[in-house]
Order: sequence, then C-alpha cells, then structure tokens
Amino acid sequence: MPGEFVDFGDFVQATLPGLLRYGHALTGNPHDAADLVQTVLEKIGSRWSYVHEKTGDPLAYVRRSMANAHVSRWRRTRRENLVADLPDTSPHVPADPFEHEPLWRALRTLPPRQRAVMVLRYYEGLSEAEIASALGVTQGTVKSQASKAITSLRLKLKPGDGGGEGSGAG
Repeated sequence: MPGEFVDFGDFVQATLPGLLRYGHALTGNPHDAADLVQTVLEKIGSRWSYVHEKTGDPLAYVRRSMANAHVSRWRRTRRENLVADLPDTSPHVPADPFEHEPLWRALRTLPPRQRAVMVLRYYEGLSEAEIASALGVTQGTVKSQASKAITSLRLKLKPGDGGGEGSGAG
C-alpha cells in the first residue's frame, strides 16, 4: 500500500474510514476524531508530493501525525481554567454510545501514547514494527507502553466489575 496512492484524493477516499476509527479511539468521541482527521489531512494535503515520495508509507505518516496532533492538543487543553462564577445551567452534551462500555471507559483513562499503541495494535491490527514506525518510537517503547496499558486495563476491568471474561456462567 505505501506506493499505491499517487493522488491525495484517492488516498483520502481509501483510508478515511480507518483514520476516523483511529481518531475516535484516540480522542474518545467521533466529533473530535473528525476534527483531528480533518486538521491532519489539511496539513498533509498541502505537502502530499513530499509525503508520498519521501516517507515511504503515507498512511503510517498520517497516523503518526494524528497521534502527535492529539498529544499536542491534549497538552494544550489539559490546563485548568478557573472561573469566578459557576454557570447556571449545564450545556447539553449528546450521549456517547460507548459512555457506559467498560473497555472504552478504561481506554479513555490511559495516557495518549498508551492509548495510541493499544488502538493501533488491537483495533487496527498493526504489528509492533508498524506501530513504532507510525508513532516514531522504537519497538521497545511500543512494547513497554503496551505492557503498561494492559496492566492498567486489567486492574480497571477486574472480573468482579462485569468487564472480565471470568464473570460468565459456564
């Protein structure tokens, strides 16, 4: 697939569903995922000839750009904003269909890099080498981030919580 797409439009058309799924898993909701994908594709589109010719794998480059953009956005917005007065009413927030899904709740609590590794490995089915390439880290970093994430998820999804495999009747 790396040299398959010469035209940026063809690339976007073929990879958009997977990029939106990846973005959803990174951000935790489909609206932020669409914004993330759009932002990254706007930047990539203006440099498509360079990305296509020099990177070797434009999809990995886009995924890495998405992960980096998400981490950058997370770092900018994680600061507390203190206000003098509390708002009178809370704004209406549409319900997330995965809100009460234990795995998604646990996945949202992971740090962005661990979440990216887990999504790429188990949701997109990439190998450790492909993940390392997509995120611009070593395979050892991918392994350690995956190990930490799995340990964290196991603690959060204990069988007694209704999220584990051992809770079913046999």
